[in-house]
Parts: sequence; C-alpha cells; structure tokens
Amino acid sequence: MEIFSENKQIGDYIILKCLKDNQETLTWSARQVSVGRAVLIDELKPAYAGNSQAFLANVRAKASVEHPLVGSIYEASTERGQCFCAYELLPGETVAQLAHGQHKFKAQRFVHLLRRIAEANIYHETHQNATSPLGPDDVHIDTQGIIRLENLVIHGERDQNQSLRDIVRLGSFFQALLDPNHSGTTRCLTLLAWMRGEDTEHYLSWAQIRDYCEQIEQQLTEPSEIQALPTAAIPTQQKSYMMWVWVALAVLLLGGVIAFALTRNKDGSRIAENKPAWIEVPAGSYSTLNGFDFTVVTFSISNQEVSIGEYAKFIKTLDLLTNESNDHVFNHPDQPKSKTSHKPNYWEDLYDAALKSKPWNNIKINLNTPVVGVDWWDAYAYAKWKKCILPTQEQWLAALVSQTKEYSTIPVSAWPPANKTPDRTTNGILAMAGSVAEWTAEPRVSPSNPLGKPQWIIIGGSYRKPGKGSLSLEWIEDRSTRRDDLGFRICQPN
Repeated sequence: MEIFSENKQIGDYIILKCLKDNQETLTWSARQVSVGRAVLIDELKPAYAGNSQAFLANVRAKASVEHPLVGSIYEASTERGQCFCAYELLPGETVAQLAHGQHKFKAQRFVHLLRRIAEANIYHETHQNATSPLGPDDVHIDTQGIIRLENLVIHGERDQNQSLRDIVRLGSFFQALLDPNHSGTTRCLTLLAWMRGEDTEHYLSWAQIRDYCEQIEQQLTEPSEIQALPTAAIPTQQKSYMMWVWVALAVLLLGGVIAFALTRNKDGSRIAENKPAWIEVPAGSYSTLNGFDFTVVTFSISNQEVSIGEYAKFIKTLDLLTNESNDHVFNHPDQPKSKTSHKPNYWEDLYDAALKSKPWNNIKINLNTPVVGVDWWDAYAYAKWKKCILPTQEQWLAALVSQTKEYSTIPVSAWPPANKTPDRTTNGILAMAGSVAEWTAEPRVSPSNPLGKPQWIIIGGSYRKPGKGSLSLEWIEDRSTRRDDLGFRICQPN
C-alpha cells in the first residue's frame, strides 16, 4: 500500500498509509493532530460522492453503539468536499493474525475470548443492530489480553440470520486456535461443533454460547468432582432440566461413551446411526448408455439418501425456529405461500415407526431408512439447512457412471436398503438403482418432447417402481408431488 508524507491531511488528521482500497471507500491509518492519537479513517471516494448520505447513515448507526467491547466512532465530516469518518484504532493483533502465526489458546483463555465475543453480539441483538459479517479479522486482543471488536454496525434492519451466520463462521474458524495439550479442549471442541450445528438438535444462540463458556470457565478454575461437557443446546431458563442433562452427560463422559447419535431397537438394544459419507466425483465429460453426453465440474455427493433420522433433526430445528418466527429461513424464494410446513406426509407415524424400529406400510423401518413423502421444496430446504445443494440430473448421472461400468445391471434394493446391499456403485454410492426415487435440483426438457417446456426430474428406480433401475427418469410438472417411494440425497461443490 502507498505511504504518504505529512503533506496529505483530511480534516484534523494527518494521513500515514492506505490500508484498504474498497469499491467506494479508502481506509487510512492516520494521526489526529489536535490530540496526537492514532486513528483509522474511512474516506468516501470522490467518484461516489453521491452516496454520501448512505455513507453517513452507516456512520451514525456505528456511533449509536455504546459498548466497552466495541470500537468507537470519533467523528464524521463532509467539509471541503471530503466525506469521511474517523474511528478507533483497536490495539493488539487480530484473531486472524494470531492464527496465521500458529498461536494457540488454552481452553480457559479460549472460552473467555468466545464469551466476550458473545456478549458483544448479544448487545447487537438486543439493540437490533444490523451488522456486517463478523470474522477473525474483526476481533482484536492486546498485549494485556483485552478483547475488543471492530464496530461492524450498518444502517438498516437486522437480518434474522445474522447471528446464525456469524456463529457458524466462528465455529468453523476457531477450532484451529485451540491448544490440544491442556484440560478442557474436548469441551471447547464440543461447543464449537454445536456452533456449527453438528450433533445437536438446533443451532446455538449467542446467549447459550455465553452461558456455556461461563460454565466451562468455572469448571476450569474451580475444583470439581465431575468434569462434564457443557449442556446440550437447551434454553438456559430450564434450570432443573439442565441439572439432569449435566448429570447424564457426566455419566456418558465417565463411561467413555462418545457416540451420542444412537437409536434404540424395539427390544431396547442400541443401533448406531449410519453416518453418510461424501464421495468425490471428478470433473470431466461423461456419457450414458442411451447416448446422453454431458460435462460436470468436481463435486461430492452423499453416498446414501437422506434418512428419517437425519431429516428429524431438520424438523426439530424448524420447530425451534417456529418459536422465533424464523422457520422460513431455508425456504426457496418461489415456495408457494400455501406451503407452511416441511413435515413429510404422515410424519408423526413415519417417525414413530422408525424410532421404534417397527413396520410402516407393512415394511419394518428404522431411523437409517431413507425419508419419503417429501416434495421438492422440502428437499431444497433440507439441503440449504445442511449448507449443501440437490444434485442436478448431470451430477447424479456422473456420480453413477464415473467408476461403474455395469451400472445398468445394479440390482434394485428394497426400502430400506441394508448397508451390505449390492445396490451400490463401484465408488460406494448406495441405492441409486432402488430404495427410493430421488429429486434433482433443476428442470430439464424431456427427450420425448424436445419442444416442450423443462420439467422437474425424479431420477433412479424405487422399491415400488423399479423401472430401469439406475437409468430410470421421470419428468413431472409439480414440485409439490409427494410419494411414499420418493426421497432425495444431497451434494456439495468442491
């Protein structure tokens, strides 16, 4: 970046160095002449002078913040054709800089850092402050261990997904900051996993993160006969229930039980959940037996269809969000207003049968059985919740043919398919020929009607309609179609 001599001045500030060149603004390091302090300056570029009111609206929003953990705004001005604001230069290094330098935090210090971040964000939630995305570059720690956050407040209404956006992001990044050689690391890793939405029924709030951090801090500073994990994602006001959760989790930890995602058979014995695996499909050109040629970029696809147990976690998340009027956050923008639920057909009966490993529609099922009775809108919402997408027809077929030469002869499996079913591709993808038919992401024109409009594709055979097995294709107009042999799987770009 360019360094300036002291002949460049903006208002009361001597410009030292340009730190950022953004689309509309320049960020400078500067020294305030009247009081001799170091500051930062955001200057609106002359070419964007017409946006000065929006610029100043953001500055006013930042200036309204009164919290000791959040950086301060000093002044804003539009004098002499210059539109700028001066704000606090936070001392110390950012979390991103510390991570780059391979700095590691002991668990006690780590949860203190996370608790302070949560406290600042609870303030923003309480005051309904809209904020820019929070990242590791926005958290500063000085030489005395004092934690401060950049002032990310912007003008406008707070988006209902802001907290979730920031919690998931920090839950992913902060794992690299933990020192694994000290007491409490496992508890911190569990908390970070819950922040990412893993192994819990719903995402954590900032208030819950603050409370769990306080609990872990207390455990690590005071002797305790039981060093338990923080409680599961349960509203903190349920004190008596939390006590029992603490006891139960302590027993699990002391007993060496680390697999929380377990279900029970009808006789009470435990069965483990079949965890889906990601199968990478390389970029390239592919051809099917019927002469369909296409290309794809590299992606990964789930080796199994979404199960009843996995879908149940999604429903529980939506139930929680319903209490906060946020249950629509995963909906497709075009979803009909008349559709108000993502529960599959006969969900209560289906889930109860799976939970107890008993028959549904005369077929014995369990939580590992692929979910059915879902329409395209349900499949889209679930994929979005998992931060994934539905596969396109081309991606699904590429996954089928990439390593499997005899894919047309893959036997059609029943519903549910067993783990050892022969209905699998060479690279280990299950139930592409049978089990349930599957939704795909986008409409396509049917070869039987090349002048017709694109329609939505259901791909693969099912236990009710084997068809041509893995080569089965259906074109339908209605994305709201639901059947007891229709489910889906998800994929993600690499």
